[in-house]
Amino acid sequence: MIAWREARAADVPAVVALLVDDSLGALREGRDLAAYAAAFDAMQTEAANHLIVGEDRKGRVVACYQICFISGLSLKASRRALLEAVRVASDLRGQGIGAALIADAETRARAAGCRLIQLTTNKSRLRAHAFYERLGFTASHIGYKRELD
Repeated sequence: MIAWREARAADVPAVVALLVDDSLGALREGRDLAAYAAAFDAMQTEAANHLIVGEDRKGRVVACYQICFISGLSLKASRRALLEAVRVASDLRGQGIGAALIADAETRARAAGCRLIQLTTNKSRLRAHAFYERLGFTASHIGYKRELD
């Protein structure tokens, strides 16, 4: 059983380890924990931005996700939840933790008045695509990103 809770500063190293524990993350994440700690501190000042961790019975952080609540005018002024950094420890994948993670995110989104939950995932993550589709997500949009200097 996984217990879901708001992350604390002490969880940052475990979350970074989850981000690195991935073929793409291993290439794009850094090892400078100070930068991640500063980002976590900044997130704490943003009321609609939450880092959630999942702990196993032994207290190990085994999953995480970031959820942001966004108010907007589109879709009849729907409030939406945006998921980022969805991760489950590689040694525990395929055991239902990801589905429990999404269920927790949906509960939080509904409680925040959201009518829509959305996320992006890298084109190369074919297993993730199948996972999200099994949970009822649809690949309804094409996403674009541009790095800013």
